[in-house]
Amino acid sequence: MYRSHFRGRPSGPHRFRRPQQGRSRALRPGARIDVSRFINRAVVTETQDKFVPEHQFADFPIVDILKRNITAKGYIDPTPIQDRAIPHILQGTDVVGIANTGTGKTAAFLVPLINKIANDRTKRVLIMVPTRELANQIESEFRGFAHHMPIGVVTCVGGTNINPQLAGLRRNPNFVIGTPGRLKDVMERRALNLSQFSTVVLDEADRMLDMGFIKDMRFILAQMPTPRHTLFFSATLSREIEALIGAFLVNPIRISVKTGDTAQGVEQDVVRVSVGQNKIDILHELLTQPGFEKVLIFGRTKHGVEKLSKILIQRGFKAESIHGNKTQNKRERALDAFKRNHIQVLVATDVAARGIDVADVSHVINYDLPTTYEDYVHRIGRTGRANKRGKALTFV
Repeated sequence: MYRSHFRGRPSGPHRFRRPQQGRSRALRPGARIDVSRFINRAVVTETQDKFVPEHQFADFPIVDILKRNITAKGYIDPTPIQDRAIPHILQGTDVVGIANTGTGKTAAFLVPLINKIANDRTKRVLIMVPTRELANQIESEFRGFAHHMPIGVVTCVGGTNINPQLAGLRRNPNFVIGTPGRLKDVMERRALNLSQFSTVVLDEADRMLDMGFIKDMRFILAQMPTPRHTLFFSATLSREIEALIGAFLVNPIRISVKTGDTAQGVEQDVVRVSVGQNKIDILHELLTQPGFEKVLIFGRTKHGVEKLSKILIQRGFKAESIHGNKTQNKRERALDAFKRNHIQVLVATDVAARGIDVADVSHVINYDLPTTYEDYVHRIGRTGRANKRGKALTFV
């Protein structure tokens, strides 16, 4: 059904341009991305060197109950970012972590920070993220690591009722997780006083920059005391990201475990759509093939995503959609159904899918071409996570 190899560059509407260094959303004339960048069939894990961590979770100087919770979650050997970042974070050093998506960044900062609070309940931590979905994912991870520990958490995100969040903040939780817009909102309502917070995590900082949150980020950090403990995680680096690192961090340890633009465990290929062929018919045939068990499909627009999901449902597929026009409650229900394998297909826009961490996604399908190569990298990172294999297909 799909072509395994592509020679030459695309023409006409399928031309891509790479984002300009330092301006990740802008397109630089003359810097096209050819379709061959969407093909990587040489995924040979047998010849890759196996990562041997310097530590096990049991080796880290953390409280016993946290060790038990880590074991209960099935964690034994740290991933590279965890192995290298946790010791520095435990020591209170500022850290810049550069790693591919799906490499365990969340545990890399949650484990040492939960330990910090366990040792001193007066300390408070702010975790700033670009999207609601990522904030909720981090809260879910937090609750697993902090099980049976008297450490409170409140998540402050838009698209949901603010009143329960305000009530939660009045209890002075040790952890506050939020998106820049909602965090600024609760601060302006005087429900959140950041002078009490000495630790901050900026997770997926590159995406917060892409989404226009830079002014809110600067406003929020300006309300925090100095010196403070700052942790900065990003999948990419640019001049603007380097400027943020210089402005927000003090003598940080830089940890890069990024092995390439795209995850090594993701087999990439293109689906050629010839003149006269119907994309939806090709997609239909793909979804009926063996192995397409848990498929995340990306579309460009909210309207297009909703329309595609309805067509797939009409054709007998179990499908749902997530996009900005859906309420947060409906988005969470759709994501939960996908996680629990109650549906086969989840159709999403780029922004709505940020932070999605769903186990065992068999395929990512780019039904509409991504705007930038960076968006492509983030999309396909939803499969092949946690050292598993996955496949990414792009319609061209």
